[in-house]
Amino acid sequence: MDRSEPRTDDPLTGRFDVWQLKGGHRYSLDDVLTAREALRAAPAAERVLDLGCGIGSVLLMEAHVLEGARLVGVEAQTISFELAEQNVARNGQSERVTLIHGDLRDPTTQAAARDAGGPFELISGTPPYMPPGTSTPSPHPQRAHARVELRGGVEDYLAAMAPLLANDGRAVVCCDARHPERALDGGRAVGLRPLRQLDAVPRAGRDPLFSVFTFGGPESTEPFVHADPFVARDEDGQRTEAYVALRRFFGLPRRSES
Repeated sequence: MDRSEPRTDDPLTGRFDVWQLKGGHRYSLDDVLTAREALRAAPAAERVLDLGCGIGSVLLMEAHVLEGARLVGVEAQTISFELAEQNVARNGQSERVTLIHGDLRDPTTQAAARDAGGPFELISGTPPYMPPGTSTPSPHPQRAHARVELRGGVEDYLAAMAPLLANDGRAVVCCDARHPERALDGGRAVGLRPLRQLDAVPRAGRDPLFSVFTFGGPESTEPFVHADPFVARDEDGQRTEAYVALRRFFGLPRRSES
């Protein structure tokens, strides 16, 4: 990581702050909503894995709520992995959070994750949305990997989740709302049953931007639920009460984020 690159110090939860590169990838609503859905799916999880953990945002939001859990994060990109290490340490979570530097598609990395605490009661992931060739990658490598599927997409995340998930565990992943079939088909292909879909709408009246899916193992019996959408802003552009409640869940004040 270029240590001269400007970074900001930002609140993540009521107790945790994170360093983010000013011109790099920054945590956003998809991370927060994925973390909230993950905690909804497994509110008492004691063994947690976050794949493609980036700077540690989802991982630390889960740690904020699951105070007794042991957590593992996997990240391939050096620039993000180093920031994750720093963010875990600065928030005093190094004793219960293990970070693995590796590609989640690599069997060696998957074995290291399993050895670090698997099988897991909760696995989360926020894959990039854009297949290669469908958009122009950012010149900033961290932002490019966060947006474009340079190391795989939602199908690869689900394929990595399936063998690491406990029998009664839950896997939570977000994907492009325009192509929910990628998550549904990807989960079924590896024996995961879709249990819940939550669509995220950036502003009332617009189409969903992304969807968060919750999966269970092949023995799960709960009926599939397509939840009412999460709407971040009303028609006037003001933060909705649902958005305020999301911030409050993680101990943040009512004020709007910049």
